[in-house]
Amino acid sequence: MKPIQMVDVVGQYKKIKKEIDETALRVIESGHYILGKEVSEFENEIARYIGVKYAVGCASGTDALMAAMMSLEIGQGDEVITTPFTFAATIETIVLLGAKPIYVDIDPVTYNIDPSKIDAAITKKTKAIIPVHLYGQSTDMDPVMQSANRSGIPVIEDMCQAIGADYKGKRVGGIGALGCISFFPSKNLGAFGDAGMIVTNDGNLAEKLHMIVVHGSRVRYKHEIIGVNSRLDALQAALLRVKLRYLDQWINARRTAASEYNRLFEGSGVNIPFEAPYGKHVYHQYTIRLKNRDQVVHVLDEKKIPYGVYYPIPLHFQEAYRAAGKPKGTFPVTEKTADEVLSLPMHTELDEEQQKYITQSVLDVIKK
Repeated sequence: MKPIQMVDVVGQYKKIKKEIDETALRVIESGHYILGKEVSEFENEIARYIGVKYAVGCASGTDALMAAMMSLEIGQGDEVITTPFTFAATIETIVLLGAKPIYVDIDPVTYNIDPSKIDAAITKKTKAIIPVHLYGQSTDMDPVMQSANRSGIPVIEDMCQAIGADYKGKRVGGIGALGCISFFPSKNLGAFGDAGMIVTNDGNLAEKLHMIVVHGSRVRYKHEIIGVNSRLDALQAALLRVKLRYLDQWINARRTAASEYNRLFEGSGVNIPFEAPYGKHVYHQYTIRLKNRDQVVHVLDEKKIPYGVYYPIPLHFQEAYRAAGKPKGTFPVTEKTADEVLSLPMHTELDEEQQKYITQSVLDVIKK
């Protein structure tokens, strides 16, 4: 059996090596490394893929969140509603802009924000709602949008883990005012470094975003608004254009692997991922829940099987965000989930032999 990887980016690269290498060489020989045609073409292709009018490239998924909030002029004293069960970047960007994260507990089966709890969190200071499509599955967006529309609050979709996922036949990212994408190498559509994108149907926001990511400038040395340096480079855009052509094929491979995990765990009592009937899960992570996670992790370590815990410490417990946090017990679903989730290897290169070995290793502990 070949070594098991949490995400096999090298194996994936080898299957399209010729296209990737030729594209990289073409960009290097062109001498155009920042912005330019490769970036604009990739923006157009992503916009078409998501089903929106505009896409704006940037340097990372974190910067996508930051730029999205900047385009809405979120700042000091404002409040942004989101989940405490997500990667730190979602909260980090809110705090860096001087705003305050307002946490809402999660749904116990999808692990996404619980829409039924959003209305109670809205105040006069609320300037945005950021649902996170965690692990590759869409949040239940209709009730989120209803809460937002009743109060006239824009929604920013954090779809950094969910490109290609859909909600009631519509791809995530095109439902709220803005959608934020990460192309971190381990993502379903991963760059060869950091890269990101913001998508929208609002032409004014798109124009503003194009300025924000280039120092607040439309014309060189003329700065109309406060911006940042978050340009998407031409090499990453060109390589991502190649990989985008394979994205749906790779999503299908991940879904096939998830189905095989489900089959192997059937009847075992292991809490497998729930796929909501309203959407299509793209399985950025395959995440199970275990009451004896520490015992399972110990065995996986012994057998050199990689795994991930996303995320072991809820954000309202994190030292950096303690000022915005809440005491233990405030978000019980989040806290219980953080103690039990375990993500198993999930990528396009998994084979049946590897999956049988992984699942049997988990089941050997469960059955003791």
